Amino acid sequence: MTMVKEILGQSVVAEAFCFEVSRRCYTHQNNKKHKISMFPSFSCSSILLPIVKRRTTVDDLNSSSNNKSLHDGGGVTLTISASVTIKNSKEFMAMMLHYFDSFSHNTNGDRGIVMQLVSTQIDPTTMEGKLSKRAVLDWTRELLFNGGGDSERSTHKVDFEIDSNFGFPGAITITNKYNKEIFLETISIEGGFVEFSCSSWVQPEKVNPDKRIFFTNKACLPCDTAEGVKELRKEELRQKRGDGNGTRKVMSDRVYDYDVYNDLGNPDKGIQHVRPILGTEHYPNPRRCRTGRPPVITDEKYESCVNAFMETYVPRDEVFEGVRKEALDVERVKGITRNLIPFIRTHITKCGVFKELSEIKNIYKRKHQVDAMNHTNEENGTLSIDVNKLFQDSFEEYFKFSTPYIISGNGCCIRDEELGRQALAGVNPLSIKRLQTFPPVSDLDPSMYGPQESALKEEHIISHLDGMSVQQAIEEKKLFILDYHDAYMPFLKGINAQEDRKAYATRTILYLTRMGTLKPIAIELSLPEGEHQQQQSKQVLTPPLDATSYWLWQLAKAHVCSNDAGVHQLVHHWLRTHACMEPFIIAAHRQMSVTHPIFKLLKPHMKCTLQINALAREALINGGGIIESDFSSGRYSTEIVSAAYKDWWRFDMEALPADLIRRGLAEPDRTQPHGIKLTIEDYPYANDGLLIWFALERMVRTYVNYYYHNGLMVRSDNELQGWYNEAINVGHGDHAHATWWPTLATPRDLISVLTTLIWIASVQHSAVNFGQYPLGGYVPMRPPLVKKLLPKEGDPEYKEFLEDPEGFLCSSLPDMFQTTKFLAVLNILSQHPEDEEYIGQRRDLSDWIGDPKIIEAFYDFSIELKRIEKEIEKRNKDHNLRNRCGAGIPPYELLIASSGPGVTCRGVPNSIST
Repeated sequence: MTMVKEILGQSVVAEAFCFEVSRRCYTHQNNKKHKISMFPSFSCSSILLPIVKRRTTVDDLNSSSNNKSLHDGGGVTLTISASVTIKNSKEFMAMMLHYFDSFSHNTNGDRGIVMQLVSTQIDPTTMEGKLSKRAVLDWTRELLFNGGGDSERSTHKVDFEIDSNFGFPGAITITNKYNKEIFLETISIEGGFVEFSCSSWVQPEKVNPDKRIFFTNKACLPCDTAEGVKELRKEELRQKRGDGNGTRKVMSDRVYDYDVYNDLGNPDKGIQHVRPILGTEHYPNPRRCRTGRPPVITDEKYESCVNAFMETYVPRDEVFEGVRKEALDVERVKGITRNLIPFIRTHITKCGVFKELSEIKNIYKRKHQVDAMNHTNEENGTLSIDVNKLFQDSFEEYFKFSTPYIISGNGCCIRDEELGRQALAGVNPLSIKRLQTFPPVSDLDPSMYGPQESALKEEHIISHLDGMSVQQAIEEKKLFILDYHDAYMPFLKGINAQEDRKAYATRTILYLTRMGTLKPIAIELSLPEGEHQQQQSKQVLTPPLDATSYWLWQLAKAHVCSNDAGVHQLVHHWLRTHACMEPFIIAAHRQMSVTHPIFKLLKPHMKCTLQINALAREALINGGGIIESDFSSGRYSTEIVSAAYKDWWRFDMEALPADLIRRGLAEPDRTQPHGIKLTIEDYPYANDGLLIWFALERMVRTYVNYYYHNGLMVRSDNELQGWYNEAINVGHGDHAHATWWPTLATPRDLISVLTTLIWIASVQHSAVNFGQYPLGGYVPMRPPLVKKLLPKEGDPEYKEFLEDPEGFLCSSLPDMFQTTKFLAVLNILSQHPEDEEYIGQRRDLSDWIGDPKIIEAFYDFSIELKRIEKEIEKRNKDHNLRNRCGAGIPPYELLIASSGPGVTCRGVPNSIST
């Protein structure tokens, strides 16, 4: 037992281990060789502890000249075994077969994976952690004898030689002597007593000479770090920070650093391709992950764009792999093929403009095809199949899109009740606000953008208030507003100067009916003063009374929905989730060790976000990208993002309760279960979201309080403080001096910050992302752009409008190619891959195997999410909740945690990965 204590050191784990060993170990002596076997069975994990074998006598050890680093005098050399699991990538297996072919010609020992254990104890001769003898894993011989196999992963045995005074393993260093990278999954010391969950690519030594460092799974605060691995903890962070110089090597580097958004335009192509650099004094913005690509030729401030010969850099472990990458590639190809016919019709045959609303529905798959393919022979009454028509229909159906939920129960245009319902249970439930001042007032500079006062008057809405005055309706919290005036007005001159783009800055007043639903009762359409001489700068429309006003009302709602689609995509989706999370992720990798308990908590909520953001900068928000080509905002899209970040975004308002209170949709109320009362009782996003928010907060509270017992521990944690300060001062540097940033001085502060971040990465993102196709995939009800302003009497288009109002509306919408291209993107964004990990799921709990309280907290959270799922399903069947249940009303399932793969309109993944 003394020897065991010497091996493991004096840690708490060692004491527990030795206590169990005292009952189970046996000693056998034969030919001066000792064998100690230990088989404790811990009920929580059923793991087997190491079998430590003595390999040499003391005399043999003292005579050895190449083991001096193993002991500090008089120790006994022991051997412990490890199982190393590696993912077998195709590239690596091809390389191994190459080695197999040249096996007989290569005896230099210059290949393999070199591993060395590092003790938690200090070696007094080097004043660094004690080291095992280097062990080499080279499975060329396994290929020789076993043929290599074709399994997805392989496990190999490695023996480490350690001194009897080695202590407890705290880390392991890895050097890859092969020519290809390897994906190291796990290293398990003798049946799992010591576990290293690596899940990381290890580059060849010739690519990156730094030894890779992996720590044991045990979560550990900086103040509790063992002396033997303290310097390694710092070194591992140094490697990930880099030096801020040079071009990052794609598919090999793992450096996390910051940069401004200077890669969205390409000045080398001409002035029309220049875009503002985001993250400057004039255009504030969160920072992105630095790539270090060379500058463009014409202006060194701009980074060169990604092209066919250059991939986007993200740290190696952030790159999409396996099923996720394959699913994305499949959907991309499917999207391209679906656009072939619309492209031909629009750009070659010039017949891609929709003439009737019913034509738009033809781009979707039919629910029933039997009648279209079968017909009855009139002469003999037999049923026959028209093979040619069957083939034609099947061919056409392949290129069509699935019918989105939004079409169900609706006509060709969005109904008033549906517009109000979608503000509460649609893909953008984050813009609706309670009206507290009437008429609404702009916050823009009147010297630049005209009078701040709205054109809305009491006479416009008084007849829709069930006998109340406007003031009374405001006081009784019956009036709400979708206000996009200030978001669009500064950019309207530029937007409307673009080809086939016309937009207003809209305000929509909605009334809360006795049924608990919202209905629009007035729409204000605003233009910059003097932009269109034939148009008033402000006009107000109210619910229609005749045929002409009916179609004008439909056009006005199309502009409202277009405004809503733009703000949803640019502000609520891209800015508030994707862009604003990225600095916190970069800072976490740069400032917090992978062993830090807060890093371990956040790890599943940071997965793949840098990769999806890089792809967005490459094809979504870049100059000429999808948003510019498909949305009314066009080339001014990124400026809208920057303005929202500058004037509106606040981290302290991103928590769900704070956001609801800020928008007037809730107020503090201690009599309510969660201390908050909703203004609209049937608000599906808020109703379901609050259940998850407080369940999440409880889990985070248990986790934080387990590691931080007081404020001093929070304030003195240099890695934690370094993470938060860098995320603010560098990652969100344009808001570094804002007074609204929460402090991080107590466990309560930390609970609030972490709950907010996890909420944004999981629930908030899911609410605005995974319903994009099901709830926004029908252009007449939610057009991303509109091509025409409302016609006015005396306009050349007014006669056209009177003669064919439906045709005029269709000509105002995206054409066939624009529509199918837009739908293909929405379909990709709304997909869940097969390997999705949802909130409440943690595939690896080995980090907390000795902390049952933490595992219990995770388990309780998972069970609570299942209970919430049942509650949501119950609510979706309650006919009193008319915003989520009724004829033609899709159930609100976006915040149900679980989901299958594909477009399901439900499921809350752990991270922002689509």
